[in-house]
Amino acid sequence: MRAIVQDRYGPPETLALADVDTPVPAADEVLVRVEAAALNAYDWHVMRGDPRLSRLALGLTRPRARIRGRDVAGRVEAVGAGVRQIRPGDAVFADLGEADGAFAEYVCVPERLVAPRPANLSPEQAAALPLAGVTAFQGLRDAGQVRPGHRVLINGASGGVGTLAVQLAKALGATVTGVCRTRNVDLVRSLGADHVVDYTRDDFTRAGCRYDVVFDLVGNRSLRALRRALTPTGTLVLSGGGVYRGGSLIGPVGLLARGRLTAPFVRQRIVALATSPGRAHLDALREHAEAGRLTVAIDRTYSLHEVPDAIRYLETEHARAKVVVTI
Repeated sequence: MRAIVQDRYGPPETLALADVDTPVPAADEVLVRVEAAALNAYDWHVMRGDPRLSRLALGLTRPRARIRGRDVAGRVEAVGAGVRQIRPGDAVFADLGEADGAFAEYVCVPERLVAPRPANLSPEQAAALPLAGVTAFQGLRDAGQVRPGHRVLINGASGGVGTLAVQLAKALGATVTGVCRTRNVDLVRSLGADHVVDYTRDDFTRAGCRYDVVFDLVGNRSLRALRRALTPTGTLVLSGGGVYRGGSLIGPVGLLARGRLTAPFVRQRIVALATSPGRAHLDALREHAEAGRLTVAIDRTYSLHEVPDAIRYLETEHARAKVVVTI
């Protein structure tokens, strides 16, 4: 099969289209014929081994997983002996977790990470949901504990996670303020945001408005500034991805660490979000999508051999919504 492989950390040029062996599913796995895969900030972080501190977990000299890509939609080609809920021919979507491997014609996925894909979404739209959707869902419902009537601000509302977070916050009954750049104001408003802040003109941390929940998806503000936008007992959820700025030692980890250190000493809740993929959250996303409460905005679509160009665009150009690869 064809796949995008990587044998050392570096820029998009380190990625190459190559022929590799088609994987064989283990007892608890399903083999998926990939129809579409989506890009996330996670992909360029792993590709570059940035921040460098992350290499302790990803691999010291190169990524442990040779094939990039984490989000996938496709059809089940075969199942392992222990698989019970998924069958060959099923249309599915999945977040592969740190195993990666979505930028390929086939991929093996543990059954616990796979779910039937929303019936009303194309493979491209379904592929765009798993990691971004689970991040938004866990950040708002679980970490942020958003309730009807809450005032929620989403910093990075036009990105892959942000576009879904705006809609999920509305579905949870919140009044939503989205922060984005000028060219994305109409997009964020069209997704249901009650208020939109253009960060090139206004600083939401100094506007005097206070929010019950601030969901930070960018990591471009200090902890003090983010807390200034909260009510005295509000919740700050930290989950910054950002764009590539030449490499760093700790990157967004610094803000997350400061949040964890500060949390025990202040009335406001500060949560450094750590997502975990799984079927339960994918099922919840499917229900929202099929009920019409969640749509997927796609910025650009690339073919498999164009993955290096797709990641280059994602890591430098402030992509709107999701970037998807069709296979």
